[in-house]
Amino acid sequence: MEKTIFIVEKMFEGERVDKYLSIIVEGKSRSYLQGLITKGNILINGKEVKSNHKLKDLDEIKIIIPEPIELKVDSEDIPLNVLYEDSDVIVVNKKRGMVVHPAPGNYNGTLVNALLFYCSDLSTINGVVRPGIVHRIDKDTTGILVVAKNDEAHNFLSNQLRNHSMKREYYALVEGRIKEDKGTIDKPLGRNKKDRLKIGIVEDGRHAITHYEVIERYKNTTLVKCVLETGRTHQIRVHMSSIGHPLLGDSLYGLKKQKFKLDGQMLHARILGFIHPTSKEFIEFTSDLPEDYKELLEKLRKEVI
Repeated sequence: MEKTIFIVEKMFEGERVDKYLSIIVEGKSRSYLQGLITKGNILINGKEVKSNHKLKDLDEIKIIIPEPIELKVDSEDIPLNVLYEDSDVIVVNKKRGMVVHPAPGNYNGTLVNALLFYCSDLSTINGVVRPGIVHRIDKDTTGILVVAKNDEAHNFLSNQLRNHSMKREYYALVEGRIKEDKGTIDKPLGRNKKDRLKIGIVEDGRHAITHYEVIERYKNTTLVKCVLETGRTHQIRVHMSSIGHPLLGDSLYGLKKQKFKLDGQMLHARILGFIHPTSKEFIEFTSDLPEDYKELLEKLRKEVI
């Protein structure tokens, strides 16, 4: 167990404790520090506080960092499509049907299980069930993810996600023929108040922006490129559904009656670009569409318009 004490300087008076610590404490994300606050591992003048607690001059902050919990997620010999790897990151091309990290109902067969077998070095910031995981894509969404191999790389990549400088482009196959060649959807997202399993457009939700551009039109469907300005849960799926063009194969937000028998929504994380944690150079990766996606496009091209 590691204990650290900080004395707040006057220049930080009035600052939220979680924001202050994210500046002062090196190698720990704001979300990790918020978790410590919730668990009572961060004390101000000997008392537990909340993350939004405002600091005063000369406050004493004690941080108690517990010993790492022994990892209990099993490693599994599951093939991975690794596009790139170095001492800081692994860039993988995720297949359809694979959950990114263990969660209730999915403790095996996840990307994390496969990563634990593949390598021994993964960042620890996101805890025992999400080692290395900087961002996620849905179970039935295919395409590129970057995984962090150490905490420094994890923080560096997470900052790019927060400031929206990470490049993320998706190909989505949606219902209906979109008339305009491009557009922007700026609608806040949050938990659907009637169905907690869903994300919805809610007034007090988190800011969310999706830019889309038509790639190809078919008889009753459209292939679009979606560029994320923000990265909210189910963002593309909810945003496209909100303008009357839900994704093909989307059982949660799409049409109840599907024309094609699909194993999930037709969404592919095609391009991922980011500044490398060590070299500080921008690098970009592209993933080809999976075979089932290509086969469906060929069928659509043969339909008479």
